[in-house]
Amino acid sequence: MNVIPRARGLAALVAGVVVVAGTVLAPTAASAAEKVVLSKGHTDAVDVHYEDGALSLKVHDDTVSPSVTRDPAEVTFQVLPEAAMAVPDDPRFAFLGSAGSQVWLLPMTQDADLLWPGWNTTTLGSGVFEGNKVRLSLVDVQGPGNVTLFTQDSFGGPIIKFRSDDGLPDAIDVPVHTHAHSNWAFSALGNYTLKFQADATLTNGTTVSTGPVDYSFVVGPLSGVGPQVSLSVSGMADEYQPNDTVTLNAVQTPQTELDHYHWFSRCPGMDDWSIIAVEAAASYSFTATRKLNACEYVVKVYGDAHEVVATSEPATLWVAFPPEEPGTSQTITASIDETQGSLVISVNPDDRAVVLPPAQLNAGGDRWESNGELRPVTVTDTRAGRPGWSASGQIPADFTGPDGATFSSGYLGWSPRVIAQGSGQGVVAGPEVTPYIVGSGGGLGNSAVLGAAPGGAGRGTAQLGAGLRLSLPTETAAGKYSATLTLTAI
Repeated sequence: MNVIPRARGLAALVAGVVVVAGTVLAPTAASAAEKVVLSKGHTDAVDVHYEDGALSLKVHDDTVSPSVTRDPAEVTFQVLPEAAMAVPDDPRFAFLGSAGSQVWLLPMTQDADLLWPGWNTTTLGSGVFEGNKVRLSLVDVQGPGNVTLFTQDSFGGPIIKFRSDDGLPDAIDVPVHTHAHSNWAFSALGNYTLKFQADATLTNGTTVSTGPVDYSFVVGPLSGVGPQVSLSVSGMADEYQPNDTVTLNAVQTPQTELDHYHWFSRCPGMDDWSIIAVEAAASYSFTATRKLNACEYVVKVYGDAHEVVATSEPATLWVAFPPEEPGTSQTITASIDETQGSLVISVNPDDRAVVLPPAQLNAGGDRWESNGELRPVTVTDTRAGRPGWSASGQIPADFTGPDGATFSSGYLGWSPRVIAQGSGQGVVAGPEVTPYIVGSGGGLGNSAVLGAAPGGAGRGTAQLGAGLRLSLPTETAAGKYSATLTLTAI
């Protein structure tokens, strides 16, 4: 198979991007027999949870709105053919293969045409685990090629997290409240099974483990995939009276020969979608009752291998209150359309410039240092699913100064804090990021969490801030330098 390498190169992977959240796609699958394919958009592929004394790995799927949490056994991650690229002629990346050879790479910064998987511990509470951390391991890889997960430092150099061709397991310590991404590189087309495992020690000394958990990846095209078709629901009126007949129709665009459907409903107070038994046709009729008011309905169409080919967006049923006395009452229905909810990160356009005081020599006389304050950052989440969020910042390019002088953005660090949050929110500040130190990394040249809210506790408006610390080598040329901080909320 000949694939033209994408014109992106590894150097492009250190450039920051602004992530736009809240894309409205399909709701969650309800049947364990389905295998959901994720091929584009953001997902926390390795999502660590701790509930009722048990540690578990999930998949937080943010490709749908509202986002959902899935069992890894129900998900196939697809690395699209468009992810192909040539290994750069740079000895630092020789671990990927010989220069010019082909790999398939999901980058650590978002590409709207590819899947953007990461790992996540933002649902884990502080004070639960020793060191406020868990150990994440890649235990085994089965497939036709090698798999490597790596990040990059402020200078574009690789930092390998997991690598299958030099012996497994590989393990990293991940602090709680962490949301992170890396480059996922696969050396060959085909089907892979990656076995991840999370381990931790509770503060009382008890050890907990998920055990190995299988994650299915397909690099390249899927076999047996049905036609490209979108699905919608027609026939839903603006409002019904009790005992009216509701008839919903599944509409394929374009129309295909697929005729195997399932209908699902989710009513107020329900977290999951429920399959409507027996209904397997393109049309579904039922009687409207007040009990069904505000229930949502979706339909899925299936291929020959019983895979989901397309899923509709939700259609909401509104049923009027019956009048108490004819002629003496009115029905007033108010609603907030959940598809209009979104996640927004912003700064005051009139208060977005940070001017650090002139740098001074530190007490040791070996660094120029300056301290300041990040201007307030506002995160507003109005999504009905309350999926939680993580706000991050990164300075993807060097600071620039007079006569072309530069210094790395990694020399700037921060200490995040929560300035304010709404009632019922559970926003927590991100971990401190120290300025870059040779041999140990650090700094805002890499993406760093400013603040995060766990699922169920993020809806509302929060304001985040951070203390800034600049620490430069003494040989840095004098002058005024500037750089742009990119803020991201997902």
